[in-house]
Amino acid sequence: MFKQITLVSAVALAALATPAMAADEYNVSSGLTAASAPLALHGVDTVAFINTGNRIQGTAKFTAVHDGVAYYFSTQENLDAFKAAPARYMPQNGGFCTFGVSVGKKFDGDPRWADVRNGKLYVFLSEAIFNAYQKDPEGAIAKADAQWKSIRHTAATEL
Repeated sequence: MFKQITLVSAVALAALATPAMAADEYNVSSGLTAASAPLALHGVDTVAFINTGNRIQGTAKFTAVHDGVAYYFSTQENLDAFKAAPARYMPQNGGFCTFGVSVGKKFDGDPRWADVRNGKLYVFLSEAIFNAYQKDPEGAIAKADAQWKSIRHTAATEL
């Protein structure tokens, strides 16, 4: 009996650990999806966004969980493309605002304000932040890449 209780406790703790870790490294919506993982990119289909530039809302019917985070897609084809190469389609900087990351912060990345550059998706907090980014996108991306290495595993509330 003790072994069963220990096993159940260990499984429960492991299940809880993944979303907590994901919340630190990925910008996710609060709550969990039906796949028991937090939702990335506000539910926007990242494959459609990167391939066509269109912000198409995905659905729970086409869900992939990668690294403890759920991604929604609008079609089976897009789901399959993501499963075949998730790193290609994931938003940069964990889906946090690229400009925020460039100054060492983790702000919400809203797909309404985004840029696909060199096949990579960058999201931003607001229209004003996106406009500031557009003045020097390569500089902001370079700064974000450098900062991300040091803040990736830090909770947003600690920055």
